[in-house]
Amino acid sequence: MSHHQPAADRTALVLTGGGARAAYQVGVLKAAAQLLPKRAHNPFSIITGTSAGAVNAVALGASANNFRLAVKKVEHIWSHLHVDQVYKAGHLDLLGGILRLAFSLFHQGIGLRKPLSILNNAPLAELLSRVIDFGDLERRLEGGLLDAVGVTASSYDSGESVTFYQSNLGGNILPEWRQARRRGVATRLGLEHLLASSAIPTLLPPAKIGEAYYGDGALRQVSPISSAIHLGAERILVVGVSGNPTHKPSERHEGHSPSMARMMGHVFNSAFIDALENDMEHMVRINELIGIVRNENPRAETAGLKMVDFLCINPSVEINQLVARHFNSLPRSMRAVLKMTGATPSGGGTSMASYLLFEGAFCRDLIACGYRDAMAQEEALMAFFYPQREVVLHQGA
Repeated sequence: MSHHQPAADRTALVLTGGGARAAYQVGVLKAAAQLLPKRAHNPFSIITGTSAGAVNAVALGASANNFRLAVKKVEHIWSHLHVDQVYKAGHLDLLGGILRLAFSLFHQGIGLRKPLSILNNAPLAELLSRVIDFGDLERRLEGGLLDAVGVTASSYDSGESVTFYQSNLGGNILPEWRQARRRGVATRLGLEHLLASSAIPTLLPPAKIGEAYYGDGALRQVSPISSAIHLGAERILVVGVSGNPTHKPSERHEGHSPSMARMMGHVFNSAFIDALENDMEHMVRINELIGIVRNENPRAETAGLKMVDFLCINPSVEINQLVARHFNSLPRSMRAVLKMTGATPSGGGTSMASYLLFEGAFCRDLIACGYRDAMAQEEALMAFFYPQREVVLHQGA
């Protein structure tokens, strides 16, 4: 029996990237699952994800028949995660990765036997193969429990941000698209798409899809929400991984040049965080502009633009402060490498460390934070899920 939502009521979930920070998304989804009926199906007809958010997106889609159970499965994975399930962090592993980068300088910067990276993500490939059933994802799509799932990666060949999406609706309803530096490609999603989307440049190896190599989806993603809109979304829940947007930036001067970790942290933040914040501001302005035009003339053409109802939930805490509490849970060899680059609480480079801290205790703190932040917006969440109803606030578990 098909459960496809009508086009006018397609609700999307957009999960952004951010390495270990993506654990925060699980807490938000846990709250959403608690607010919905116990055995409710997945409430989103479209799910898109980038980087680690892509892993969460596909995992949710594969269990779309029971949203609460799907969230519990993903929560269990993050809560019991260890670095050695994502990348090899032994002394010899890290030394080997650094030496491969150094030796590549004698070969025009190219890895001869395999793609270059400091870290080996073979454990991540094994973990994803074990916990995600792509056959289940296909069955949920065929059963109409969701319309489309999208995974965004960046092409090292064309420089485009490419959203690989799987749908059972057909190309006439959800056609591929191509805009400036952005492209949508219909395909059957697999492990290679998740590895590509989460391949943080230099740290994790690019993945080959077809004849091209792809890296982390946040690299060239100037508009993280656009793929959900292309897939037909009318209402969008966005879960970000930035720090508290109301937090005033520090004006403290350290008296020395920035460390390598601080500089890399700025690069990662610009890729994972800044694009989403800019995209949200852009959406607000477009909605306001369309509202003004329609108030003046309800029949006016808006050049294909449409108003999109959206809700964004971001961490209320400074994630870097959480990193300081959990930094020592990293393997000794990884701590040593991070210390050399300045990625330590005392060195001011905790932003970079936050993307690599795949440890259960850190992830559980992020999940708890996501849950609190979502429950603090309970009324807005319920209005999002039930826009046509009078919302009765959830009481208790």
